[in-house]
Amino acid sequence: MKLFLGVDGGQSGTTAVIGDETGRILGTGEAGPCNHAAAAEGRARFESAIRGSVGEACRQAGLDLSAIEFEAACFGLSGGPEHREEVLAGILRCRRPFLLTTDAAVALAGATPEGRGIIVIAGTGSISMGRNAEGRTARAGGWGYIFGDEGGAFDIARQALRAALRMEEGWGPPTRLREILIDATGSQSANDMLHRFYTPDWPRSRVATLAPLVDSAAAAGDAVAAQIIHNAAQELALLVASIRGQLWAPADPVFVAHIGGVFQSPMLMERFRSLVELDDVTRCGEPLHGPAVGALREACRFAAL
Repeated sequence: MKLFLGVDGGQSGTTAVIGDETGRILGTGEAGPCNHAAAAEGRARFESAIRGSVGEACRQAGLDLSAIEFEAACFGLSGGPEHREEVLAGILRCRRPFLLTTDAAVALAGATPEGRGIIVIAGTGSISMGRNAEGRTARAGGWGYIFGDEGGAFDIARQALRAALRMEEGWGPPTRLREILIDATGSQSANDMLHRFYTPDWPRSRVATLAPLVDSAAAAGDAVAAQIIHNAAQELALLVASIRGQLWAPADPVFVAHIGGVFQSPMLMERFRSLVELDDVTRCGEPLHGPAVGALREACRFAAL
């Protein structure tokens, strides 16, 4: 039996899927995030995420990771493929070279039957990618939490903290976000909360978990929180507009799939959908499969070349 491996590794977590030559999924495993592997700490996290996710998928499939050789393996990784191959070679055996690509590419591969259209990922960070019928691709966003990731959960939490600080200092409008975030973090003040966020106890993945509190405040009628959610939806819709304009004519029909925890917000989802579907030929919907299955499909495609 030929075995194939697909891995989706992002800022929020890592998912591995093992399948056979018929497309049947044999096992799935999950582990922590794996976004960068250049420094020693990032390399250790990456190795732990791969061993954990692939190891769990092997256990579900009744396989021994140390004894199997994959026919092909595809890895869709946040932060790009740099510095990863050496680590993977120390963990896995594969008949073909590892196929290393981005998390957006495997998400798109799983989103539609042909892997065409646009995918928008909004988890801890954000990125969008498209592929048209001619096979041309384009991406937008995904430049990290310092210079990009607009509309992602970390960015939403960051904007909420900024609003709380401005209220506390008297140069921003009143908002319940100050009280909500102070309570959620066990802080004494917005200033105290900010200093906590600069410590190792609050990595950006943990800061991102505060985003649902912003959504709840918006749903309860907080105008500042609602504006943050609406702005996030607009940023994500702008990613779509950029890719659509690069790859399709205005009259061409395009399917836009969305994935990630940010889209669990009804307010954000409604705003995002209304902006994306302003014309009559762009349709927004759920992806056909998740990114890890998209990576598995890419591994099978790679083996067939």
